[in-house]
Amino acid sequence: MSQSGSAVTLLALPLVAIGTLDATALETGLLLMSEYLAFLLIGLPAGAWVDRLPPRTVLVAGDLGRAALLLSVPLAAWLDALTLLQLYVVAFGMSVCTLFFDVAAQSALPRLVGGKELVRANVRLEATRNIAQVGGPGLAGALVAALTAPVALAADALSYAVSALLVARVRPLGERPAARPDASLRGEITEGLRFVFGHRILRALTFAAAVSNLCGTVGAAMLLVLLAGDLGLSPLLCGAVFAAEAVGGLIGSLLTRRIAAALGQGRAMCASVVVSGLLWLLALPFYQADPRFAVAVLLQGLGWTAFMTFKVTSVAYRQRLCPEPLLGRMTATIRFVVWGAMPVGALLGGLLGQHFGARTALWIGALGELLAVVPLLLSPLRSAPELPAPLVCAQAST
Repeated sequence: MSQSGSAVTLLALPLVAIGTLDATALETGLLLMSEYLAFLLIGLPAGAWVDRLPPRTVLVAGDLGRAALLLSVPLAAWLDALTLLQLYVVAFGMSVCTLFFDVAAQSALPRLVGGKELVRANVRLEATRNIAQVGGPGLAGALVAALTAPVALAADALSYAVSALLVARVRPLGERPAARPDASLRGEITEGLRFVFGHRILRALTFAAAVSNLCGTVGAAMLLVLLAGDLGLSPLLCGAVFAAEAVGGLIGSLLTRRIAAALGQGRAMCASVVVSGLLWLLALPFYQADPRFAVAVLLQGLGWTAFMTFKVTSVAYRQRLCPEPLLGRMTATIRFVVWGAMPVGALLGGLLGQHFGARTALWIGALGELLAVVPLLLSPLRSAPELPAPLVCAQAST
C-alpha cells in the first residue's frame, strides 16, 4: 500500500515544485536533497535508537508521520498558502520518518525469516515493491493531470495510513530489546561502525552502493527538470519513465537468484553494477520529445533489471551476516553512508543543472555510476562464486 502511494509522491512532489511553484533546477535539487537529508544528519544514532525500541511502534509511527506530512501539502494549496519552504520541511520530515521505518523494517525481517530464506524474502519484498510501483507513476500522471499535483499527494497520505493499520497486525515483530546497563549511545554507534567497516566485504558493498547512490541522485535530481521542464513532456510521459524502472526492477528481482547461481554471487554483483551503468548511460541521448523517448524508457527499465542482482543479494547477505542485537545499528550505519550520499548528490545535481543544464548533469551522474564497481573489484567479491559464510563474523557481536 505505502509503496504504491510513494510511487505517486515520487512524481507528484517534484511536479508541485516545478509546475505549481515554478522551481528552478537548483530549487528542485534542494527538494530532492531534503528527501534524503535525515540519513546524513541522524542516520547513525537512529540505528541505536531503533535497537532500543519495539519495532512495531517505530513502523506504525513512521507511517502515520508520513501520512500527516503529506496531507499538509494539499491543505496548504487549498488555502493558497503553499510555499517551497513548506515542501522542503515536508520532504525532510518524510526523510526522518522513512529513515526510522526502513531501519526498523530491515531489522525486523530476520526475526520473521532466517538463514538462506532471507534471499527469497528480499526477492519477494522487491518484487512486491516493484509491482506496486508499476502502476504508481502512471496513476500519478493521471492524478496530476486531472486533479493537480498537490491533490495527488493525498492519495499517498491515505496509503501510509492503511500501511500503518496493516503493519500493526503483523505478528510477531519482537518486543523492546533487553536494556544493556553499560550501553551508551556513543558506544552503540561505535559498535555498529566497527562491525560494518571492519568487515572487508561489508565495507566494499557499502562503498559501492554509496558511489552508485551519489551519482544516481545527481541524475535523478535533474531527470524531471529535463522531462517536464526542458522537453515539456506531459505528466503521463514523465510517469512512464518511473513505471519502466519499476517493471525492470520487478523482472530483475525475479531473475536475481538465477543470475547469482549462474555467475556466482560475487561476480554477479560486479556484473550487475557494470551492465546497469552502461544501460543508463546509453539511455541519455534518447531522452528527446519525439519517438526516441520510447528507446530511452526501455533502456532505463533494462538498467534496473540488471541492477537488482546487486541490490537484492547485498541486502540479503548483510542481514544474514549480522548478529540480531546489531541489526538496527548495522542497517543505520550502512544507510548513513549509502543514503547519506544522496542529499550530496541531489545538491550537486542541482548545482550542475543550474549552471550547465539538466542534460549535462545527467551525463555526469551516469558516467559516475560506472565507478561503483571499483570497490567490488578491489575486494574478494570479484572472483567469489559464493559469499563467505556469516559464521566467520559471528564474534563481532561480542
